[in-house]
Amino acid sequence: MSHGPQRSWWFPLATAAGAAALRLLGHTWILRRTNTAAYDRRLAGGERCIYALWHARMLPLIYAYRGLGVAALVSRSRDGELIAGVIERIGYVAARGSSSRGGQQGFNELARFAEQGRSLTITPDGPRGPREVVKPGLVRLASLTGLPVLPVASASRRPWVLRSWDGFRVPRPFAQVWISYGDPLYVPEGLDEAGVELWRRLLEEALTANTERLAHEAGEDT
Repeated sequence: MSHGPQRSWWFPLATAAGAAALRLLGHTWILRRTNTAAYDRRLAGGERCIYALWHARMLPLIYAYRGLGVAALVSRSRDGELIAGVIERIGYVAARGSSSRGGQQGFNELARFAEQGRSLTITPDGPRGPREVVKPGLVRLASLTGLPVLPVASASRRPWVLRSWDGFRVPRPFAQVWISYGDPLYVPEGLDEAGVELWRRLLEEALTANTERLAHEAGEDT
């Protein structure tokens, strides 16, 4: 696995504190799953997938799928280094790269993790946007690995919304947090550029539809 910027002496303390804070907050949430049972059974039986989720809604999903050895794509930025350290402490493995820094290296690491038998997770609009726009890397990864793309969403009522490019959402302590899957999408092999764009739009529409439906069901103020 590749490494990001050189780690400072305080890095283990910061990542331990971040992981502890996420566990503590997540432990207070009441997780409600809708439209997930059938695919969760398939995953429990050994099937793998690429979880695709919008960047703004990833926090409760990171908590919900901790400890499963999922490989996550994380930016090579300084902030990404901290995020990678936190999620590795709660049971993920981190592939380092993004559309702006180390993109091909991150892609190659994810492909290697897939070969090792891991599921993958990507925020296809991260790390800097545009918000809720799927980038073509997700299509190419799914086409290469043969893993189905599983649209995933989270929602809660009255979350804290940060003043970030994506409007990052943090469910409040003791909130009901809803999680939903869309139908898995199987991207074919050997796509040309027109095919990549077609599937990019299809994945974006599926992820948007699942997120909007769940937000409505949860009574979230969007």
